[in-house]
Amino acid sequence: MVKLRAKCVLAGDPTVGKSALAHVFRSESAHFPKNYTLTTGVEVFVNPVPIPDTSDSVELFLFDSSGKEIFYDMVESQWELAGAVCLVYDITNETSFNSCTKWLERARAQAPSNQLVGVLVGNKTDLACRRTVEYTQAQEWAASQGLEYCETSAKEMENCDAPFQSLARAFHRMYQEKSEHIQSIV
Repeated sequence: MVKLRAKCVLAGDPTVGKSALAHVFRSESAHFPKNYTLTTGVEVFVNPVPIPDTSDSVELFLFDSSGKEIFYDMVESQWELAGAVCLVYDITNETSFNSCTKWLERARAQAPSNQLVGVLVGNKTDLACRRTVEYTQAQEWAASQGLEYCETSAKEMENCDAPFQSLARAFHRMYQEKSEHIQSIV
């Protein structure tokens, strides 16, 4: 049984639902925060994620970061040595999707060797009638960046575990590959 720990940065523009997604994930889809407060720095959540078909788990340390530029200098120092990134955008806000490039570059700049496992999350699927970013557009961009892609509705508590399960599996896979490589040269 292997218990890994992964520092995961939640990044994206303000009001895309990063904090709501983290709260719903932490509560195992039992609670959506009805009172909204703007994140003004970094809030840390810890949640273990079991790896299917193994006895292993990855404890995700989620660094829920403010999307406001004014707080970026403070946030940036908290991103050092992250092993995973969860980019969140609002499917009804194309600007928030376009900003994901900037957020990903910033996260990769703080990662060891610029290597991060990652997932792009299109949030607010409960507002699909107002969608401005098409599923295939986001999926293609994510694939071009080496990221997984999924869509969620934190408000409806739909699919909120999927991004974090994806990150945990990817981080676990990366750990196994590095372990096998080290064993092969010993």
